[in-house]
Amino acid sequence: MKELFDSVSNDCSKLVTKKYSTSFSLAVNMLSPKIRKDIYNIYGFVRFADEIVDSFHDYDKEVLMQHFERDYYISKENGISLNPILNSFQQTVKTYKIPDDMVQAFLKSMKADLYKAEYKTKAEYDAYIYGSADVVGLMCLKVFVDGDEKKYNELKDAAMRLGSAFQKVNFLRDLKDDFEVLNRSYFPNINLGELNAESKQLIIDEIEADFDYAYTNGILKLPVEAKFGVYMAFRYYRRLLKKLKDVPSEKIMDTRIRISDSMKINLLARSYVKYKLNII
Repeated sequence: MKELFDSVSNDCSKLVTKKYSTSFSLAVNMLSPKIRKDIYNIYGFVRFADEIVDSFHDYDKEVLMQHFERDYYISKENGISLNPILNSFQQTVKTYKIPDDMVQAFLKSMKADLYKAEYKTKAEYDAYIYGSADVVGLMCLKVFVDGDEKKYNELKDAAMRLGSAFQKVNFLRDLKDDFEVLNRSYFPNINLGELNAESKQLIIDEIEADFDYAYTNGILKLPVEAKFGVYMAFRYYRRLLKKLKDVPSEKIMDTRIRISDSMKINLLARSYVKYKLNII
């Protein structure tokens, strides 16, 4: 009956993805059916860790994170966890031989959110993004290439740059909550309380450079099983960035940018046409 429990665990990770991010869930649904489950499993793990540090304000977050990390390693050692999110993730880690240093880098960045409020240097900023986003891109790439180390090494830099771009867009979109609610300032040497047009443009230029590199050197070269789904996520985040560009710097802290359901459908349709015409 372990197979039934594993199936239920996978369903839980899928449900977490759908409940927490309809846009990411839509992109995952554009992947080949044979790899969707494992991308859901990765998302479920990183989503729960992120929720601990960002949302559970009425609880001891540090203790929750300690238990989450401890229980993951117990599940990895035993091959099972009664926490279905950890049970499904440890299966994906085992199947695709995801290195533990990736998991550790991710957890390190999540734990930094428990105590670190400001990133004053580019080195600190880059280290945080590597753990919180780049390695998630690398975990997904492990699934996409399915053991093809040559392909993995060819695409890993692009996967990291795409993860970085997604994270930086999230930072820019969530400035108000990060700065005013969570008391965090990720962008180094930028006064978020007085964000000006020049500082905002520097951030946008950095994100666009990441997107351009990821598209040319990664997305276009992905295996067919992954290309359309990743391209869909890329298009969604680029549209978010376009909307953020249109918001004046002095108003960005007071504006919550969203993509409407109709726009998501439009993006999906246009992306699908390009994919079928072999333009991507």
